[in-house]
Amino acid sequence: QVQLAESGGGSVQAGGSLRLSCAASGDSFSSYCMGWFRQAPGKAREGLAVISPSSGLPTYVAWLKGRFTISRDNAKNTLYLEMRSLQPEDTATYYCAARRGGRCAPVVGDFGTWGQGTQVTVAS
Repeated sequence: QVQLAESGGGSVQAGGSLRLSCAASGDSFSSYCMGWFRQAPGKAREGLAVISPSSGLPTYVAWLKGRFTISRDNAKNTLYLEMRSLQPEDTATYYCAARRGGRCAPVVGDFGTWGQGTQVTVAS
């Protein structure tokens, strides 16, 4: 089973950008559907984007409107999330997750392996 560790979170001003990374170890990273999710205080965890294991095809939730980009580097066993035009409502703990087999969709309940999360705070 793969183990996941996020990094790259921090504090930014509204309109700024951040790139999150998720380092994977322990199993064949390239065979996993990988996803980014977030959870704001007092809210449910929500899906943002996933990327397929073989073709690297990304799928985003519609409301992101192109602000975030998910990518993966299978040679480095690393998943990325490039975030632009950040707003205070993007403040949350961001998680990466892995799923082997089945559909690859940004649905929280589909994923069984999670990282510990990285905090993103956007100031107005």
